[in-house]
Amino acid sequence: MSEAGAGLAASLVRLRDELAGVAYPLPLPDAATDAALARASVGQLDDYLIPRLARLDAPLLAVAGGSTGAGKSTLVNSLVQAPVSVAGARRPTTRAPVLVCHPGDATWFGQAQLLPRLGRTHTPGGPGTDLVIVTSAALTPGLALLDAPDIDSVEEANRALAEQLLAAADLWLFVTTAVRYADAVPWELLTTARERGTAVAVVLNRVPSGADDEVVPHLREMLAEHGLGEIGLYVVAERRLDEQGLLPPEAVAPLRDWLDQLARSAAERARVIRQTVDGAVAALVPATDRLAAGADGQAAAVGELREAAERAYRDAELTVDHGLRDGVLFRGEVLTRWQELVGTGEFMRGLQARVGRWRDRIVAAVSGKPMPDEQLKTALESGLVTFLHGTAADAAEQAVTAWRTRPAGAAVLAAPGGPELAAPSPDLPDRADRLVRDWQRGVLELVRTESGNRLFAAKASAYAVNALGLCLMVATFAATAFIPTGAEIAVAGGTTIAAQKVLEAVFGDQAVRRLAEQARQDLLARVRTLYGEEARRFHAVLAAVGVDPDAGQRLRAAASAVRAARQADPVPGGAA
Repeated sequence: MSEAGAGLAASLVRLRDELAGVAYPLPLPDAATDAALARASVGQLDDYLIPRLARLDAPLLAVAGGSTGAGKSTLVNSLVQAPVSVAGARRPTTRAPVLVCHPGDATWFGQAQLLPRLGRTHTPGGPGTDLVIVTSAALTPGLALLDAPDIDSVEEANRALAEQLLAAADLWLFVTTAVRYADAVPWELLTTARERGTAVAVVLNRVPSGADDEVVPHLREMLAEHGLGEIGLYVVAERRLDEQGLLPPEAVAPLRDWLDQLARSAAERARVIRQTVDGAVAALVPATDRLAAGADGQAAAVGELREAAERAYRDAELTVDHGLRDGVLFRGEVLTRWQELVGTGEFMRGLQARVGRWRDRIVAAVSGKPMPDEQLKTALESGLVTFLHGTAADAAEQAVTAWRTRPAGAAVLAAPGGPELAAPSPDLPDRADRLVRDWQRGVLELVRTESGNRLFAAKASAYAVNALGLCLMVATFAATAFIPTGAEIAVAGGTTIAAQKVLEAVFGDQAVRRLAEQARQDLLARVRTLYGEEARRFHAVLAAVGVDPDAGQRLRAAASAVRAARQADPVPGGAA
């Protein structure tokens, strides 16, 4: 093998590995077809192309395949003049494939180089599907005959084995009869053989006397319509079998003579083998391109599902953001506790006092009766945790609903871990609670940082920081209070702007706006992280499906390498 030829072999091994690794687990329209094509392509590479390309000079393998009852076994037995393959009326008769070769060629076929996935045996009629190796001196060295199971067998395993054997044939002897030559299944496989470039000869078997004038022209017409008009056609007349179940020698003489000539001519054998090899290699490239497109479709479906889940949680983040902006969180118990905190006349008079010094502003902000700040803080925390949990539950439901509208999504939801996606994580309330407490500590730190040394210079207690922190939290939840309207004042009973007034008394208008925005952005960042963790549950289930997003790209690269290697050094005797 030339250096470039070795490059072709190496590129086929690379392609084989990529095809073996590609998966089509999502139930897209072509997924089952693509998976079957990938398996068939790997099978042909393993069973035929890779070992055959390594030994183009090895004996030629002619596989006799055809419909049930076409007489394949009888034909093979008659060609070698011995009952080497079981033939009979029971259907299907051929279960284990029988390979007949000259004794001098037995080593090549017995070493499982071609069809390495099939076991070998020398005992015909066994219960398994091992390849039965039978030697016969009646065959000319250089060519072997393989009697395959029926391509339209009622047993699925037989059909699959027949297709596997045909894909490993250097030459396919398509055996049919005057009654069944127009059946659909054989013509589908003949079309596949043509597309692969496989060398084919047709044997029209069991032709009744006088029927050949009508049947043969029609069969040739059908062959021409399917692009097979140039292939050899051998007619075997219907004859009485002898005591061994063999046809008279003269009945198969034309076919046997052609096979003998093929076996004796190294050049002709090489032409047939290389035609089939080159055609099979050429057919792999478009097949792989199709498989790459299928792999891209799988990756795109995963991307769509991922985007649907992420969109649901982005919507959840927006809901939280809107909730902060429109004051929806400043309702119920939070508003009640806040009104209890600031509703005294003394507190309001303190807010309205025009003090000019920092100490006076701070005292005005925190003076009055002891305020139930812990109750307010708890109400804020509880309300926000409940809001975050409810929004996350809505996001999970939205994502699952979007998945269910897609066949791929429904399949993923039925996979392990899928059913749990419909509800938030069991530990979400605990994580949301930690989030809120961490955010509250961050708000207090904002107040401390903004106050600097001025609060401490005024000898204010830590309670002042806590009180101002609560005011900042309320201001964050009631963002519209910064533009107090009649409706806003009515909602809050005239007191929602109190938080802003307290903060402005200490920090000034611009600083208050900046602090409230910082607090809001900090809370949203934490919420984004929380919901990102929830979305990753969907990502994990998608990852477990086993779709490789780069499989299509790698398949195309492997196919391109095969194409380049084939163009650099075409298989001798084949078309580039």
